[in-house]
Amino acid sequence: MGHTRYHAVTIGWTQEEGRQVGAFITFEGPEGAGKSTVARRIATRLSGIGHRVILTREPGGTPIGDQIRHILLAHHNVDMTPEAEILLFSASRAQLVRQVIRPALAEGTIVLCDRYADSTLAYQGYGRGLDVHLLRRITAFATDDLRPDLTVLLDVPPEVGLARRRQASQAGKEWNRLDSEELDFYRRVRAGYLALAQEEPARWRVVDAAGPLDSVVDEVWQLVRASLQAQGLKLAGVTGR
Repeated sequence: MGHTRYHAVTIGWTQEEGRQVGAFITFEGPEGAGKSTVARRIATRLSGIGHRVILTREPGGTPIGDQIRHILLAHHNVDMTPEAEILLFSASRAQLVRQVIRPALAEGTIVLCDRYADSTLAYQGYGRGLDVHLLRRITAFATDDLRPDLTVLLDVPPEVGLARRRQASQAGKEWNRLDSEELDFYRRVRAGYLALAQEEPARWRVVDAAGPLDSVVDEVWQLVRASLQAQGLKLAGVTGR
């Protein structure tokens, strides 16, 4: 799967270095937090009120990125080193930023991304123990230092998230290499995410994703609306959902 486009009329703009740009919103969280589902529902709501929206994901989102995704997630690549892993993620991210995200933002599109650079800090940094400062440098190079306007952390205890993933896999959904780590790994990842959110509270919003999906989506929608309005994008005709 590449990126999914939602065609509509762009009704708001923000400014970056004198150019018309859209808004960049990322969804982060541990396994089983519901990022993909929440992101899809937010994209649907935004496009339904007249915004041009792109929903994409990491790793992947481009033909080259999807090939890298297959390598990263394949079960048989159990010998992949953390160093190789971060460089593959970064290669996919570099392609996505330059081929999809930056061009879309320049057109005034709202870009929603299911995972982005913070996943590297949480998983390869806090989870695998790689140097976080080095990871930040690699990530800045890969992304051309493009940072989200808003990052929504969907937070769940790892036990809850992994139970959801197992249930989903039994229903036919993907179970990949990164779903098969020890429980302590996911605990470190979650702690990493919460630490990142605490370091940069202006960008991050933490949502308890252990509750009913509809309630989680409604809470995230309010956060997204507030962020877009703060950037000067009008949500015409919207008073609630």
